[in-house]
Amino acid sequence: QAQLVESGGDLMQPGGSLRLSCTGPGSIISSRVMGWFRQAPGKGREFVASINWKDDFAYYSDSVKGRVTISRDNVNNAVYLQMNSLKPEDTAVYYCAAGYSSITAIVTTPAGYEYWGQGTQVTVSS
Repeated sequence: QAQLVESGGDLMQPGGSLRLSCTGPGSIISSRVMGWFRQAPGKGREFVASINWKDDFAYYSDSVKGRVTISRDNVNNAVYLQMNSLKPEDTAVYYCAAGYSSITAIVTTPAGYEYWGQGTQVTVSS
């Protein structure tokens, strides 16, 4: 069971910036599609962003496009989610996930991901 660990969640004011980190085994981080999801209270798990391991192609949900950047660091075995211009509706628990080894394309549904972290809380409020 691969262990993914998220960090970086915090209480932020609207308009602020935050970088979330996800660390895990190098064999997973460098060779799987990696994704970020979020879950707000009373809602389902929502796709945020994903990055392909082959060429680092990234894909974003419409709700965060232009404000969020996902990146991979194979040296430090990490995946990052840089979030800018934070909004109250960004408030959620953010989860890092690693896709199944057989998947090479971007996946936007939770079912396409094999390993999950425990989540990190992001709260945006004035």
